[in-house]
Amino acid sequence: MKNSWIFYLAKGLEILGLAVVLGGVVLSIQLGMGEEGLESMKAESYGLAAGGLLFFLGWLLERASGSR
Repeated sequence: MKNSWIFYLAKGLEILGLAVVLGGVVLSIQLGMGEEGLESMKAESYGLAAGGLLFFLGWLLERASGSR
């Protein structure tokens, strides 16, 4: 069942979620170095929430497809 399109969609969502988390952390570091503490925390929180949600949706799809 690993060749189904749902499996590839799930993996794509998981990778996209990890990329969003990484982007949020990088943006947070850049803002923190610029002495914008609250904006830094906001960027990190949004990145973690959005990326975590995408990763979780991908994980759920992968489980539903029966590949795990």
